[in-house]
Amino acid sequence: MLCGTGAHGAYHAGVLRALQEAGVKIDVMAGHGIGAASASLAAIDGASRLWDDNGLWRSGAMRRAYQWKWPLRALPFVAGALAAGCVAAALWPQPMPGLVRWLPLLALVLVPALAGAAVALDKGRSPARRRASGAWWWRVAGAPLDAAGLKGLLFQTVWQLVRGGDQSDHPEPVTAGRRYADVLAENLGQPGFRELVMIATDLDARRDIVAALLREPYRHEFMVSRAEGDRRAEVMDLAGVGREHALDIVAGAVTPIGGDPHFITFGTDSFWRGETHRLCDRPGSVSRLLEELAAAGVSQAVIVSAVAAAPAPHRLSVPRLDLHGRMGEAIAADESASLRDAIEMARLRFDSLYLVCPAHNPIGPFDFSGAYDEASDRRQDLLELMERAYEDAYRQFIDPVVGASGEHLARATAGHADEYTGLLDDGDPSR
Repeated sequence: MLCGTGAHGAYHAGVLRALQEAGVKIDVMAGHGIGAASASLAAIDGASRLWDDNGLWRSGAMRRAYQWKWPLRALPFVAGALAAGCVAAALWPQPMPGLVRWLPLLALVLVPALAGAAVALDKGRSPARRRASGAWWWRVAGAPLDAAGLKGLLFQTVWQLVRGGDQSDHPEPVTAGRRYADVLAENLGQPGFRELVMIATDLDARRDIVAALLREPYRHEFMVSRAEGDRRAEVMDLAGVGREHALDIVAGAVTPIGGDPHFITFGTDSFWRGETHRLCDRPGSVSRLLEELAAAGVSQAVIVSAVAAAPAPHRLSVPRLDLHGRMGEAIAADESASLRDAIEMARLRFDSLYLVCPAHNPIGPFDFSGAYDEASDRRQDLLELMERAYEDAYRQFIDPVVGASGEHLARATAGHADEYTGLLDDGDPSR
């Protein structure tokens, strides 16, 4: 199970590389946030696209994954132009040329005109749109973060893996999602292909949407209503009615609080009858994800998180003043607290539960260009985070658990050895 937001996906890449290298058997991939994107690639034997030489986390394009919206980026230039015009008008010797005299007024007129044109262009390009209330300037500004760059990279990476004979370079998300679900469903049980569980939060339904592609009998149990009521409003079977929305769930999961939510238009034969809802990520959804995994028959889970908890007193750091840093600190704190609570509750439902996380990580969710580390007095980048994740996976899980299991199996009774068999033996039915 992969947890995290934004740049913390580089940590997932390092851990998955170590698990693949060690030959650890994985039945089910699960994730929220950027973890949903990593899980969707790993489920179709595409995890290497995360760490190889041409992979996502070695690409310079990832630095533009979460950009500020254009009004925020343009604001300093507009303010500078207005200030320069006012200063020029005040200092220009008389008689003042007409162009200089009207420069501030022209700037005040052109800025709203360009903003209106941008709103119209954005409205025309959007594949799904909800009617919104509020002044036009809120529509111009919108949410401060833009996740379109990251979504585009993920869609292209997935499409290159599942396109088959289709030569389209930019398919519709529905087409790509349907093709992804078909490829995964047809190859379940083949080497490198795994069952998949992802989660995003529906802002309109005010509940989580859990999307899964599971094999029988777990698929049937996943859809069955439980004590809390009808599950059709919050679960999506990617092998059935929801097969067109696999990439919509990924796009919603990688949209953090602070970004424009991803629009998903449900089918007319679904529970929501063709409605268009807004999806985003919720760091606290880790608890719900563990609950769904336990209900799907998973008995052993490895949780991967790039967030490190403060281990002792007197380890405080200087607060960050940039907006990316402040938002990242809030998201990381939310994830850390939610993960701690979720693990304590999940120990009652899982036979074995393991956590892989760094002892120290200065890189926040939005630090795609790296971050300065006070502890080592140097700058760290995502490649170093990926390598640290690779080492953490060996030190915290592979060496003590997988490596020790061989020695344990040699001297343990058959019944007690079952705990480790599911991690190593491809023929064992345990999950």
